[in-house]
Amino acid sequence: MHGRVAVITGGSRGIGLGIARAYREAGAHVVIAARKPDGLTEAREELLRVKGDGDVHEVVANAGEPEQAERCVEETLARFGRLDVLVNNAATNPYMGDLLDLDLPRAEKTVRVNQYGMIAWTRYAWRAWMSEHGGAVVNIASVGGIVVDPHIGWYNATKAAMLHLTRQLAYELGPRARVNAIAPGLIKTELARAVWEPREPILTARLPLRRLGTVEDVANAALFLASDASSWMTGQTLVLDGGATVLPIGVDE
Repeated sequence: MHGRVAVITGGSRGIGLGIARAYREAGAHVVIAARKPDGLTEAREELLRVKGDGDVHEVVANAGEPEQAERCVEETLARFGRLDVLVNNAATNPYMGDLLDLDLPRAEKTVRVNQYGMIAWTRYAWRAWMSEHGGAVVNIASVGGIVVDPHIGWYNATKAAMLHLTRQLAYELGPRARVNAIAPGLIKTELARAVWEPREPILTARLPLRRLGTVEDVANAALFLASDASSWMTGQTLVLDGGATVLPIGVDE
C-alpha cells in the first residue's frame, strides 16, 4: 500500500487503530477520525512510532454527522491529494435489551452511526476521489449481522443492513471502486473486555480454533481487502469468528 491514503473512522482505538497500524506498516498514509481529540492525539503518537513510510493525520469527526465526514474527506485531499481506501469502522450501541422495549432515540442513533454513517462517508469519498480514480471501501460489520443475540438485536440489525449495503454499493460503485466487509466475532479489545474476560475459557473451549479473535486478525483481513491482493473481489463479507458460526446446533462441546 506504499503511497496510498486511507481514512479510518473510529481510528483512535481498538480495531480501528489496529487497522491504521497495519496500513502504516504496509507503507500507506493514514487519516484517523474519531470523536475525542485526546484519544486521537495519543493514537497518532503511537502510530508514528510504528515503522512505516507513511504520514499520520488526525481529524476530530463524529461518524454519525455527515458534514463532519465531508470535512474529513476535504482535509484528507488537501493534505495528501488522494483518498484510496475508506474503512467504515466506527459504530455505536447505546441499547441492550429486547427489541420490543427499544425507544426511538436510541434506535435512531444506532442507525445514524452504524448504517447511515457508512453511506455518508462512502458518498463523500466516492464523489471527491474514487469515482474518477478508483479505490477500496472496507466496512467493519459484525458476525452479529448473521446470527441472533438475546441482548443486542437492534445493533445486530444495523450490522445486517451493513452487509446488504456492502453488496448494494459494490454493484453501484463498480468497476471504479471495490466494496467489501468484515464480520468479526468476539475480539479481545479493551472496549469488549467486560464481555470476554470473565468467560474467556468457556468461550474458547467451544470454538474450533480455541481462541478469541485479536485486533491483528481483523487488521490483516482489512489489509487484504484494501490491497491489490483482493483486486477481483467486491460485494463480499469475510467472517472472522474462530469458527463460531459452524458449530452444530445442540452440541455443547
